[in-house]
Amino acid sequence: MTDRPSIIQEFSVPYRYQLHFTDNLFDKQNALLVETIQKSTQNDIAKLLFVIDENVLLAHPALENDIKSYCKHHKENLQCRFILPVAGGELSKDGDAEVQKVLQAISDYAICRHSFVIVIGGGAVIDMAGYAAATAHRGVRLIRVPTTVLAQNDAAVGVKNGINILSKKNFLGTFAPPYAIINDAVFLKTLEQRDWISGIAEAVKVALIKDAGFYNFISKNAQQLAERAMEPMAHLIYRCAELHMDHIALGGDPFESGSSRPLDFGHWAAHKLEQMTNYALRHGEAVAIGIGLDVTYAHRIGFIDEATKNHILQTLTDIGFDLHLPVDNPDDVSELLKGIEEFREHLGGELTITLITAIGTKKDVHQIEYSKMEEAIALMATPKKVTI
Repeated sequence: MTDRPSIIQEFSVPYRYQLHFTDNLFDKQNALLVETIQKSTQNDIAKLLFVIDENVLLAHPALENDIKSYCKHHKENLQCRFILPVAGGELSKDGDAEVQKVLQAISDYAICRHSFVIVIGGGAVIDMAGYAAATAHRGVRLIRVPTTVLAQNDAAVGVKNGINILSKKNFLGTFAPPYAIINDAVFLKTLEQRDWISGIAEAVKVALIKDAGFYNFISKNAQQLAERAMEPMAHLIYRCAELHMDHIALGGDPFESGSSRPLDFGHWAAHKLEQMTNYALRHGEAVAIGIGLDVTYAHRIGFIDEATKNHILQTLTDIGFDLHLPVDNPDDVSELLKGIEEFREHLGGELTITLITAIGTKKDVHQIEYSKMEEAIALMATPKKVTI
């Protein structure tokens, strides 16, 4: 057989990435949702499947009726095919039970690639429903309506979807940008205090690696944020989301083909701590501890001075985080340290851990001094008040 030259082609696909801010999304007079959908439907009636965190439904008992009334009011453009409650919190993405419910509803209610799945809930529910939408028909359009601080400023503004399976966090998942994200501040008002605080950790994370001015804003307003002041929280969510979206769109690696994951600062320990505590820790609580551990380690290896380390720990404490590392014995320490290799395995390629050399300045390292990390763990496992 005669050899023939290889056929090699390249193509690129543009993505439009939109995040909107509003109050009372399903008020009949609020046209944001219908106008967002109309832009892609050429005035056809869009079929909608709503997937809603059952905890959100409990906190907002009028929500289901509001959605139905909204769609009826805009019946020339919107058709609510079904409203599906799903388990809330990390349980929603623990295995594929909830994914199967969403896929069944997509099938039962003829949700096609010209339809929309609209997911309303926290980051875990959005991860799970996004995975279902990305895999059904090889991709159904998704609108995310995040209802927690963490989801509005971090989880819902990314391009990842996934579930936990085989005892590994996000082992199954996709990179699939949503059609749109809509942040409705009203949902934040019913959050438990733990959930209000939890999402602030992701803002501290991105500020520490990218924006010293933003970190100073968080530190200066730590008490107001802890006391649920809406104005500083609104700015925190906006700036945090903006930094995340800029990184994804402009950072050169939106689907994480390389080894560097700066947005996972503090996360190697966080993911392991979530698993070790059977997800009793909220993700943001684990991230806060992970940040605390990594800045303590950064100080032990000479990357940052003691004043910088203590200022960061104090800021996290002022916000309301308990930074005590929940390890009680050498076996716990050994189990936690396994998280470093598990982190590398999940990301693939060379071990890459993001640390900081100053507030707002990141540095990737490719090896960990385990003796120094053990020293940092010992310090973080001793509960004490941090002083500057």
